[in-house]
Amino acid sequence: MSYWPTGTVYGVLLNFRAEVEALAPQMDQPPYKAPPKAPVLYVKTANTWTPSGAAVPVPAHVPEVEVGATVGMVMGERGTVAGHVLMNDFSVPHASFFRPPVKFKCLDGFLGIGGALRTGGDPAGFVVEVRIDGELRHTADFSHLVRPAARLLADVGEFMTLRAGDVLLLGCNAGRPLAKVGQRIEVSAAGFEPLFNTLAKEAA
Repeated sequence: MSYWPTGTVYGVLLNFRAEVEALAPQMDQPPYKAPPKAPVLYVKTANTWTPSGAAVPVPAHVPEVEVGATVGMVMGERGTVAGHVLMNDFSVPHASFFRPPVKFKCLDGFLGIGGALRTGGDPAGFVVEVRIDGELRHTADFSHLVRPAARLLADVGEFMTLRAGDVLLLGCNAGRPLAKVGQRIEVSAAGFEPLFNTLAKEAA
């Protein structure tokens, strides 16, 4: 059965070690002047959700889209994890990842959602691959997280409550590839149903 969120979808920044290392020189600069001490979250609003197999609309003023392959941790009752699903956290390329503006992250259709919920499995063993027009362009090994899934969940729980049906993305690795209108993107990982989306020109 295809999965579709029933709660709020939260993304997390700076949760891959390579991403933190790449941005470390900027972390002591204004406005924050220090690395974040807690998970940095943002919301992928419901207007961004696109099912697997559907086209993702790209506005005419956006020449390329950043592909953010990740895994969504779906919450069950009383803080349990109901399962995991592949997701593609599309965004407009931008310089800062500290507080990404809504205009870059929450465009219509900018979250591809995998077809089926996977139950069981340790997220530390997940390896996600991205293919664009059939060519392998990116790999994300979830054993390289700054906060592994259980710790991320505990740290987020220190300042907010995740409810049954909410989804917490585990993060996107550094080196995210770019794609253009007309290209087909596949996100896959062992044990998961693949996620497919094609970028299409947004209707006028």
